[in-house]
Amino acid sequence: MDTEAQPTERDRSSRPFDAEEISDTGGPEGRSRFVLVRRAATWLPGGRISLTLLVCLLFLLLLSNFVLQPFQIPSGSMEGGLRIGDRVLVNKLAYRFGADPRRGDVVVFDGTGYFGDGDYVKRVVGVGGDHVVCCDKEGRIEVNGRSVDESTFLYPGDSPSTVSFDVEVPAGTLFVLGDHRSDSSDSRDHLGSPGGGMIPVDDVIGRADWILWPAGHFTRLHRPDAYARVPAPESSEPGPADGAHG
Repeated sequence: MDTEAQPTERDRSSRPFDAEEISDTGGPEGRSRFVLVRRAATWLPGGRISLTLLVCLLFLLLLSNFVLQPFQIPSGSMEGGLRIGDRVLVNKLAYRFGADPRRGDVVVFDGTGYFGDGDYVKRVVGVGGDHVVCCDKEGRIEVNGRSVDESTFLYPGDSPSTVSFDVEVPAGTLFVLGDHRSDSSDSRDHLGSPGGGMIPVDDVIGRADWILWPAGHFTRLHRPDAYARVPAPESSEPGPADGAHG
């Protein structure tokens, strides 16, 4: 790859200004930054092109570590919405500024010590203080005494659960289930494990907001309105409704 030529001394007496110089209106700080960038480009093989690529790579690393991160879906536990091999974009800032996971959110979390080693993707069914029961007379899950119609996202042919449970979700934790209930190892399967099948909110990596790949599956993931009428837990103060929004 061609490298940028070293600057050479030129006769400037016949030219009113050098096109590569910055104006004095930028001040000493601006001139210093410009000189540093130009020197860095000179040191790097490939010059300014390599410097630009390095800055872009650094930006992507910072973005991935602190803001957005792609994850690949490894199993069929969230079908039919998320299929094996789908790449989802996880919003890592969704719960970092006072906001908490809400019923219906699809979250990625670190399941080490609770579900097993590694990261998992599930749907939030119960939040701290909730009373989650399966099942009512029609086979639906109840949250705080309200039956939830999960038909819009439950895998076709699956029942809400073939396992009965009656749990209180401790504060600061989540009760999570896969949408493909017959092919999902989730909170129901770990009720007797450390943590009682609950996921600490602190172990949530972020909220899955988009399916990025393959292109034919590209879509935004919205919170369903199935939980909109679920009342707040009796032990907590009334909060914002859990209705669907972007």
